[in-house]
Amino acid sequence: MYVTRDHALTAPADDTAAAVAELRDRAEITDTLYRFGLGQDLKDKELFASAFATDAELDFCPAASKWGAKPPLMSGRDTIVTTILEMFTGRVDTTHQITNTRITIDGNTARLTALVEAQHLLIADPATHALLKNPYDVDLVRDGDRWVIRRLRIDNAWYTGDPTAIFG
Repeated sequence: MYVTRDHALTAPADDTAAAVAELRDRAEITDTLYRFGLGQDLKDKELFASAFATDAELDFCPAASKWGAKPPLMSGRDTIVTTILEMFTGRVDTTHQITNTRITIDGNTARLTALVEAQHLLIADPATHALLKNPYDVDLVRDGDRWVIRRLRIDNAWYTGDPTAIFG
């Protein structure tokens, strides 16, 4: 489920061209998750949508089950973007911090795991919040010179606050 290789690059150390190509892919793969987080934080529909493949899936069920919620699996970029941004815009401020990225690349597909801390504050009542520490498991596909999310599974390691006030 998570990327647990004992090294980062697979390109041979003496193959500069292959190492540069792999490093570029790794930067673009990581940027996909940055577009996902910042797109939500800024409520920027174009930036947020740019992180997803047309047929993407977002599974928030593992995280939500920790506080008893049962959200549906979100399928399709338009559904994901509309659902999340409509749920938060004008109601919830978010900040996402992304760390501990681990990546494997296999041709035009990749897998990314990361640890994401997501703070959610109700705009009308900032004392009501939910701070989530979530392991992400992400499958990506190459889209020209960039990468996009094909499948994103979000689990939850811990949370503080009241997620039900934020997510329903």
